[in-house]
Amino acid sequence: MRLGVLDVGSNTVHLLVVDAHHGAHPWPAHSEKAVLRLAEQIGPDGALREAGADALVKAVDAARTAATGLKVDELIAFATSAVRDATNAADVLARVRDATGVRLEVLSGADEARMTFLAVRRWFGWSAGRLLVLDIGGGSLEIAAGIDENPDAAVSLPLGAGRLTRDRLGVDPESRVPPASKIVEELRQYVEAQLDPVVERMIEVGWDRPVATSKTFRTLARLAGAAPSGAGLWARRRLTRSGLRQVLGFIRHIPPAQLVELEGVSAGRAHQLLAGAVVAESVMRRLGVESVDICPWALREGVILNRMDRLAPV
Repeated sequence: MRLGVLDVGSNTVHLLVVDAHHGAHPWPAHSEKAVLRLAEQIGPDGALREAGADALVKAVDAARTAATGLKVDELIAFATSAVRDATNAADVLARVRDATGVRLEVLSGADEARMTFLAVRRWFGWSAGRLLVLDIGGGSLEIAAGIDENPDAAVSLPLGAGRLTRDRLGVDPESRVPPASKIVEELRQYVEAQLDPVVERMIEVGWDRPVATSKTFRTLARLAGAAPSGAGLWARRRLTRSGLRQVLGFIRHIPPAQLVELEGVSAGRAHQLLAGAVVAESVMRRLGVESVDICPWALREGVILNRMDRLAPV
């Protein structure tokens, strides 16, 4: 069947269309995205600003039109932390539904972690043993660990790169001055405090293979010397903590407007890179992880796999 997945994330609205059936690799047929950075469109009152809602309606409508043109059999549409945490989420969801006919399902943070874990498990297989999965999104950090396809522990923390850039660094994407060292240190301390309640729990669950996914981790791995995207989906990529520390050490001194000049850094997320690096370094250090394998599959693939499993014949 041809399945469409519309992911309304904290940074992008991403439509992925795949041809898939139960037990088979879901092969991408089409992919398109709109960079909205919704995590940075949240006002002081916690509501998604009007401009952000307008852009969301437009992006969802364009994705629906594309999915229809591609003759998808089913369109699964979901939203994550930026919409989930907005104080006006109900109004925004109703507006999207009335204007486009698309009903967005709001995933909980724990569901995000579980779906991502499923994708990573299927990618690496049972031979990977117990998995630890780290995912830094625009609005949240997901951590999951376990031996099965459903993790033994799955948590979500408000440590997304976009959220922290907005709330803690106050970075202007066009700024020609890097954030002050004091502000970066205060960000690190905040991240550490958020991690405190979950570190011991994850260590108790344990793991054999630590894995990271998400655009943030892929970019950091690339800056640390991992293979570029042009090397293909199957190229093995890894990020070491020592490599990450070196990356963090130099990007903290680069103005946000110049980060985009680094190889592998996308224009839409460049100014969020420092916050993402701080989170990545803190979580790897606190969990005692020396290196992570980078998995190309994440939340969208997990949603696809979960849906195909439910369509499987009894």
